[in-house]
Amino acid sequence: MRLAHALHHLGRTPLLIDTQGRLFASSSPRSLFDWKHQLERRQLHTLPQAYCEAWYAPGMRADEPALSDMMGSYDDVVFHLEWECADLALPPDVAHTVVMEIRRTDESMRKAYAVLKTLARSGVAFRTGLLGDRLACDYVQAAACHFLGQAVVHAIFNVANENDAFAALAVRMAGEERA
Repeated sequence: MRLAHALHHLGRTPLLIDTQGRLFASSSPRSLFDWKHQLERRQLHTLPQAYCEAWYAPGMRADEPALSDMMGSYDDVVFHLEWECADLALPPDVAHTVVMEIRRTDESMRKAYAVLKTLARSGVAFRTGLLGDRLACDYVQAAACHFLGQAVVHAIFNVANENDAFAALAVRMAGEERA
């Protein structure tokens, strides 16, 4: 939510997709049609927010083929999700920025490293923003730089030390599109 707000503040038009059903499950009104039917009908039933449009689509994956045809009116599409590496689904031919919040737990740091490793081997172009606990982010970044090679080193930006990490992420994401 904060990332979508920061993107809006930069003049971008974001769509925030709730793939876990946690952000907008209780929002009213909700569509009679689930996200699959909305894509089939080519009509997204979004929930207007102050700084973005939100779409309730629990269970949807980022590589859903029909989704790319519907994203033309948005500058950025933000997926709110938690995933395991087996669920990593990034569509080809678009710029990807994966943002991970890392906590100071072994499980969180291992999961973040596993995601970076999966991204490194995926063959898609990506940037990765690390935010959360400063020491945990530094540890994951150091491990990735040591074990995953130069391409990953250049793909990581650590904003855990920033005063407003989401604003810093939004600026970097907007800059990536212009490059």
